[in-house]
Amino acid sequence: MYKKILVPIDGSATATRGLTEALGLARDVKADLCLLYVADQFPMMFEFSGMSAYNDLRNALHERGNQALDQAKAAADAQGVHTESVFKEVVNQPVGTVIVDEAIRLGCDLIVMGTHGRRGMSHLVLGSDAEAVLKSTPVPVLLVRAPGTAS
Repeated sequence: MYKKILVPIDGSATATRGLTEALGLARDVKADLCLLYVADQFPMMFEFSGMSAYNDLRNALHERGNQALDQAKAAADAQGVHTESVFKEVVNQPVGTVIVDEAIRLGCDLIVMGTHGRRGMSHLVLGSDAEAVLKSTPVPVLLVRAPGTAS
């Protein structure tokens, strides 16, 4: 069935829900997990004109990403699931595109990710990485709704 599952994580409850689902699936089918954290620097480029502030924020972004990857790896280790971690830093590249590109590059045969299930104005304003992945991936996708968003 599945041998390698990509799980995008960002430390949020929604991503953790996707990770939990992926861990159960990986354990059951004896698949490996590829944990992916995408650090998008594009918003920082406009918000901080000083190099010192930019570097501080970039360092914080790296720390948060590495922390999220470490926590996900610890959860996988506790369940006996083999993982590899990928930290991807991008500027002006849609996160959904990065997820699809990494799934292909890593040879993953499934993407499991959390989704907020936003609709209406919040969807238009915030966009949807999950929707972008669905529209462009050749790899099957399992979307897991955020806690409390069942409709």
